Amino acid sequence: MFPFSLFTSSIKISDRIESLRDAESKLLEFAKTRFVPSPHDHHPHSTCSSHHHSFELFDTPIAPPSVVKDKNKNCQVFDDDDDDVEHYSLHGVKVVNQQLLASSDDDVSSSSPAPLVLLHGYANGSLYFYRNLHGLSKFFGQIYALDMLGWGLSSRPRFNLHLQHTHNSNDDAANNNNSSNNDNDKVKSAEQFFVESLESWRRHHNLPKMTLAGHSMGGYLSVAYAEQYPQHVEKLILLSPVGVPQKVQEEDTQRVSSMPFYIRALIHTVRAMFNRGITPGYFLRSLPHSKSRDMVNGYITNRLPAITCEEEQQYLGEYLYQNSMLPGSGEDCLCEILTAGAFARVPLIDRIPEIKSGGSDENNGEEGLEVHFVYGENDWMDYRGGLDVQRLCHEKMQDRRTTTTTTRSAENNQSPPPKVFVHGVRNAGHLLMLENYQEFNAAMAIAAGREEDLPPGMSRSVEFVCDEVAAAAAANAEGADKSTTFRSSRKKVVMSEKDAAKFFRGGRFNRRESQQQKDDDTVIVEEKKE
Repeated sequence: MFPFSLFTSSIKISDRIESLRDAESKLLEFAKTRFVPSPHDHHPHSTCSSHHHSFELFDTPIAPPSVVKDKNKNCQVFDDDDDDVEHYSLHGVKVVNQQLLASSDDDVSSSSPAPLVLLHGYANGSLYFYRNLHGLSKFFGQIYALDMLGWGLSSRPRFNLHLQHTHNSNDDAANNNNSSNNDNDKVKSAEQFFVESLESWRRHHNLPKMTLAGHSMGGYLSVAYAEQYPQHVEKLILLSPVGVPQKVQEEDTQRVSSMPFYIRALIHTVRAMFNRGITPGYFLRSLPHSKSRDMVNGYITNRLPAITCEEEQQYLGEYLYQNSMLPGSGEDCLCEILTAGAFARVPLIDRIPEIKSGGSDENNGEEGLEVHFVYGENDWMDYRGGLDVQRLCHEKMQDRRTTTTTTRSAENNQSPPPKVFVHGVRNAGHLLMLENYQEFNAAMAIAAGREEDLPPGMSRSVEFVCDEVAAAAAANAEGADKSTTFRSSRKKVVMSEKDAAKFFRGGRFNRRESQQQKDDDTVIVEEKKE
């Protein structure tokens, strides 16, 4: 999209790759040695022991996504003298708990969940999960954390794509709305860049089912994958996903106008850069090295106060910095998928309820895909997006149950809607896997159905339900209605929608709540005057 920065070109790409590998190696060493669950964190019957773990960095050959234009297929960072590119490479780390896999083979009733596949967020990489890998291996026999195509040490082709048409060219109504169609085509093409590469990777590793978990942009792309390949997703875990709610222009305008002048000016500048396709990575690469490095180091210090070890800060900062300073590729999806303000052009709230069930033998296709939202207590992503999706899926299931069998068989989509759960992690924001890694790991275990394996004293995440699900559960105290059951076995501590409003303290929606409270107070005052 933009030429490689003059400042960046003065340093060889090969040197940057080597620095990124060094930082990755150090973070992996932290994962093996510093973030190992202590003995008292183990369940009495736990199968977690460091002696039974293996950590392996890998590079998997994948087919180039069909949306990449032929003339741009060459990777920008790894040498490829052959103009006919036959494959790219996805980089990542694999963790195996041999003891857990062996015990699952011996006892079918305690089988391990499907392999966990972790997708990082925007401008991050697989080792952003370094604090979680060892702890999560108590519950998952196999874990794969990937550098998505165009990021980290995976291949980085230019993000110049063929448009994927999402409408019928013979449809007059569709042709009359060319601008909207073009936007949808760009979204589809950007999504396919990642979806096709993930599917090619899955086929190479011969994984029939995955527990697919994605953070932020990785969560958005996990939904795009599950839409196309629901048969390969056992559970979908969305970690503070971007792009869930619809954008309400009036609320966005009110929010920005309530801020100080210098903040408003900064927001307008950032949005103008966004609309011109200037990514955070491109902006960093346009700066002198000292300035760009200072910005990244400041980001680590300010956004991650939970990381107090200077050595850990240093290598995490180096990992993020070198990742951003390599030629841009996957980062260019930003303005194709999102609008300024981090709202999706095609919001997930309308898409998740339509995801089909993978047809698990366990429920004979009568239950939808399990979808778990996990948000940090101080998350800037709006938790209400998760509750709204839960509400829509619950209502869709209720409608399905009132539909006669004859009518249902005549419908094109016979798959039940997803079964949605919402979890909150204390003392964490958007980067919840780093800020409170222990409770994050507990949330992942609960989502995977392994809560019984959590040690008694381990802090657990909080589960929330929308008002409609809570009312349905109260009306059916016996719990026979499967659509009203909760993921957590601790049903007494499942919290209401009102409790969620008190628990989550992110700025985006609290301003909205504060404004609503001010409006209510104004009405009360006016009524008293009358």
